[in-house]
Amino acid sequence: MANNNKMSREEAGKKGGQATSKNHDKEFYQEIGQKGGEATSKNHDKEFYQEIGKKGGEATSDNHDKEFYQEIGKKGGEATSDNHDKEFYQEIGKKGGEATSENHDKEFYQEIGRKGGNSTNNNNN
Repeated sequence: MANNNKMSREEAGKKGGQATSKNHDKEFYQEIGQKGGEATSKNHDKEFYQEIGKKGGEATSDNHDKEFYQEIGKKGGEATSDNHDKEFYQEIGKKGGEATSENHDKEFYQEIGRKGGNSTNNNNN
């Protein structure tokens, strides 16, 4: 059967999207995006977001190498250091130390101390 000059669903969608983009500005898209996000958050629980976050992380790791992560880590660290002062780092360091001490026992600290000492001795030879 002939196509009878009918558009495919894909072509019609593309044409409609192009017309919409000509008729609306950035604020329109921000507003509908916010409404969509609010509706999604009302309809889904914490597990939903954990699952899609996990899938996104796995997809990202499949598509990027070690250098990608080093570069974004560097950029993130630089942005953080531009936006925070010495007191910020002291506070997060204190919180991290407290959390670590709550989660580990004396043997943990003895083991990491021993490893650090061995590493230091090996580097001095």
